[in-house]
Amino acid sequence: MIIKVCGLREKANILAIDTLSIDLMGMIFYEKSPRFVEDIADIPVTNTPKVGVFVDSSLEYILEKIEKYQLKYIQLHGNESPDFVYNLHLEMKAENIKIIKVFSIDNQEDNQKNSKINNDFMAEYVPFCDYFLFDTKGTNHGGTGIKFNWQILEGYTLKTPFLLSGGITADDIDEIKNIQHQQFVGIDINSKFEIKAGLKDVEMIKKFIENLKKCL
Repeated sequence: MIIKVCGLREKANILAIDTLSIDLMGMIFYEKSPRFVEDIADIPVTNTPKVGVFVDSSLEYILEKIEKYQLKYIQLHGNESPDFVYNLHLEMKAENIKIIKVFSIDNQEDNQKNSKINNDFMAEYVPFCDYFLFDTKGTNHGGTGIKFNWQILEGYTLKTPFLLSGGITADDIDEIKNIQHQQFVGIDINSKFEIKAGLKDVEMIKKFIENLKKCL
């Protein structure tokens, strides 16, 4: 299972997380996020591939950050169109940089029973994306730290593998283990493993990973 730790922004913390058994680490390039990385001096070189998280950014801005921070994945968390993702895919194909497109699921109690995976809409992105990521819909772009109804994932019928995000905690191991969808390949953890915004609890994440791997 892919384990992605997102929302990293402090050098020492990044280096400490890099020593753990994770697969991806995410840095957020969205100025309205409390985990925005642009106001820090340095992002270190890491062994773990870096994921740049963007929200409706220009192609030029994304390409600039790829080069500056040696990004290996681009996560699109906004309303990026299939045409935009296609053009980004063409730009990055030669460098083998992978694309993760985020789709948000409504978590409001009144709407959850009517919420569903919009396979027809997402199908337009399939040719250009390596992964999808399902997160909880909020009033603003970006993560909410809140879960949606994971049973909704049963309605996903496309072949693109997906990661699960949105309020995952250290107590969710059994629920994660019980997700049997064939295309479910990983999780994205963030705010529930923090000391403060952008500063992860390294020991908490280490213990979570150890417990998760015992169950899988």
